[in-house]
Amino acid sequence: MPEHNPDETREETPDERADRNWNELLQELRVSQTGVQLLAGFLVTLPFQSRFAELDSFQRGWYVGLLALAFSTVGVTLAPVAVHRRVFQDGVKPELVKVGHRLTSVALGLIGVLLGGITFLVVDMVYDRAAAAGAAVASVVVLAGLLVLLPSRVAPR
Repeated sequence: MPEHNPDETREETPDERADRNWNELLQELRVSQTGVQLLAGFLVTLPFQSRFAELDSFQRGWYVGLLALAFSTVGVTLAPVAVHRRVFQDGVKPELVKVGHRLTSVALGLIGVLLGGITFLVVDMVYDRAAAAGAAVASVVVLAGLLVLLPSRVAPR
């Protein structure tokens, strides 16, 4: 079967294509931003819970690392909007779409690492470090399958 580029079969100008791609990217960002912001919000509340005092020094350090990762991930998911605000009506929509695409790809990777780290912390609190390591590795493997392997299988060859 011959390869075909869906963008080449559409009757749209380069500007219309950039607008469509930007709108699709914004829809993806809306989904990921909401999830990441909720995760970050929950992490912020943990020190105010009674069981937080039970964390050992390793777990506290892990928590602070997760908090930094969560806020970095929020920043990366918000960055395309900040770039858009800066270049609004400057006629650089194709470049904006490329930057937004790269940042969204980075955000997906960060989200996977963040979820694996959260899994580690929770399982470490509930069971032990060995179980936590296994659960974290398993969660990252599952997420890699869903966020990397599955999309590559769907992509046209």
